[in-house]
Amino acid sequence: MPQDYIPVFMQIVAGILFAVSTLAASVIIGKRGRRTAAKDQPYECGKDPIGPTHSRFSIKFYLVAMLFILFDIEVVFMYPWALVYREMLHNTTPQFGGLFIFYSMFSFIGILFVGYLYALKKKAFDWTHNPTPPVSLIGANQSSITSRLK
Repeated sequence: MPQDYIPVFMQIVAGILFAVSTLAASVIIGKRGRRTAAKDQPYECGKDPIGPTHSRFSIKFYLVAMLFILFDIEVVFMYPWALVYREMLHNTTPQFGGLFIFYSMFSFIGILFVGYLYALKKKAFDWTHNPTPPVSLIGANQSSITSRLK
């Protein structure tokens, strides 16, 4: 039984040896001297980096990215479903197995469509929409909060 794991062990050893050898080669071959401030400065397409290095992204960027992943998973589930549906149509009668699988996917798409409509209603796809917070964070309430903390 342990001899079955010898190829896996050899693959792990080969990967470690490759990583160590490439790092060692870069240290040996690479130039180590003459570091200047200009060489240590980040390169940004030939321009001098001006301003803060990390800019803040709007939360809308992350919200749209998460919604894209959510709705993209629909396609991931549709391809295996289509394969199973095609094979089920060839192997069974269409009135029993085919209709059940068809309506299960139809309900899946319907639930995702309801989620899409909800996201549209909440203006999750609108980049220009700036929702107002339910409570003002700065203003008259600020003085009452700071007086309670004292």
